[in-house]
Amino acid sequence: MNILFVCTGNTCRSPMAASLFNKIAVERNLNVRIESAGIFASEGEPASTNAIIAMKKYGIDLLSHHAQGINSELIQKSDLILTMTAAHKMLLEPSAPGKVFTLCEYVGEDSDIPDPYGCDMDEYEACADRLYIVLEKCADKIEETLQSK
Repeated sequence: MNILFVCTGNTCRSPMAASLFNKIAVERNLNVRIESAGIFASEGEPASTNAIIAMKKYGIDLLSHHAQGINSELIQKSDLILTMTAAHKMLLEPSAPGKVFTLCEYVGEDSDIPDPYGCDMDEYEACADRLYIVLEKCADKIEETLQSK
């Protein structure tokens, strides 16, 4: 299963989500391929400094991350596209009907993942912690999906 995490600039939320989910997937031995992209990404931008620091708590190194913009190839090869907000979903849904969900919607919650960009370290850590909780639920659902195939 190919999973794509999408946010605005691909320097904070989606790289954090992708790296956290990769960690969870490895721990659970899930057969998934994970990527991240941004709707308005500046190609090649590094992860934000605070995102890099926030991921250290989880033993994740984001130093090698480089932002990439969403494109038709990424959309086409993804089985599941998980966005950080309803606005991201609205922009992508026409290009990928039936496979775009907000991350929270996918696990049965009605909320967005707030953007910590430009905020202090506490906001980044809160975002990372929130992502981890939601991604654990996401992994449960994907595990069930993969087992039923």
